[in-house]
Amino acid sequence: MSESPIRVVVAKPGLDGHDRGAKVVARALRDAGMEVVYTGLHQTPEQIVEAAIQEDADVVGLSVLSGAHMTLFAKVVQLLEERDAGDIIVFGGGIIPEDDIPELKKLGVATVFTPGATTTEIVAWVREHVDPDR
Repeated sequence: MSESPIRVVVAKPGLDGHDRGAKVVARALRDAGMEVVYTGLHQTPEQIVEAAIQEDADVVGLSVLSGAHMTLFAKVVQLLEERDAGDIIVFGGGIIPEDDIPELKKLGVATVFTPGATTTEIVAWVREHVDPDR
């Protein structure tokens, strides 16, 4: 029996309207054999969490360029916990100051990819951090 593919929800929370990076990451994950759902622009944390639960996601990738990452990432992690889905790994990316990354990790964001991260790095990180016995 073959192992089921990793399921990833890629989302753009908030009012940020630029999604090229999120689409590039979604395509790279898909091309690497993962099942990927891209939620589109302007999603609320509640919509993202609902999609992650409905899609039985292993991972949620959040992309924020607007500066609202502290609030939006924290809310997604909190809502996943409240919905007994805290086992879904959350990672982030976008224009995020280096000084904010330790705080995001304290809030439950597993890692953050900043500009310059390659899709190869992101794919490898996801593969490494999703439990193969899920």
